[in-house]
Amino acid sequence: MSRRTVQVNGLIRQALSDLLSQANDPRLKTLVSVTEVMTSPDLSQARVYVSAMGSEKERKEVFKVLVGASGFLRRELGKRLEIKKTPALEFILDRSLEAGGRLLRLIDKVGDEADSSAASQ
Repeated sequence: MSRRTVQVNGLIRQALSDLLSQANDPRLKTLVSVTEVMTSPDLSQARVYVSAMGSEKERKEVFKVLVGASGFLRRELGKRLEIKKTPALEFILDRSLEAGGRLLRLIDKVGDEADSSAASQ
């Protein structure tokens, strides 16, 4: 990945995070964060990984809103960023934070079980 692509990824991530935090849409009432952006080498496409807090139903609603607003968000990115071509946005629901939390709970459970078995001996 070129240095320019890495810079553009960071710019898009920051700008989208700002746009989403300023959104007035009531369907985006849950915490939504942009975890990663990966653009194609020619900067025509950008995969935007987003994480949303809340129930599964709320996450799906947030995803629908983002997909529906992709044209608007792309237009706003074009206004904010100083790049020749604004990439088309493809939103992907990122479940890594959820998986990380589940892994931490499992580690805690194993640690608690080890402590209780050591105390009983």
